[in-house]
Amino acid sequence: MTDATADTLVARLLSDKSKRPRILADCVRLIDDEVASKGGLSGLAIKAAYKVVCAVKPGIILESMDALLDDFVSRLEPFYADHRKAAASPSQFGDSISRRAPEVADALLGITDDRAKKAKNATLKSAYEKLRPQAKKHVEEAIPRVGRTLSPHLGS
Repeated sequence: MTDATADTLVARLLSDKSKRPRILADCVRLIDDEVASKGGLSGLAIKAAYKVVCAVKPGIILESMDALLDDFVSRLEPFYADHRKAAASPSQFGDSISRRAPEVADALLGITDDRAKKAKNATLKSAYEKLRPQAKKHVEEAIPRVGRTLSPHLGS
């Protein structure tokens, strides 16, 4: 990309529609791998719930990723801008977001935070608020994998 204004995460990941299926397939693999890596009792619960969700509605993970990808990329955009201001290569973006995992996790969870605020069901809102701290921990743990997943799609 020769035009510096075009060097955005959105431009690199979303402007070429032919890349989307590969990015989505990699994101689904990321989620599968992240779930598989969970250990302990909470890991067993996560794995069991994931298996049930996937069995009840095959393709739900791909469908959900497709619906959320644009929002995720938009939420990551400020981190990519900071990364590029530091004159770092796009291929090193994964390292950059790994160093800022708590901030990146909050940015990504901001999507579900916004949806939870708009929810009319008080029980669902309460359940989300109780699960949010654990969700942040899991998302933070996944940030290095997110970086490794996206970096190949960024080009040089």
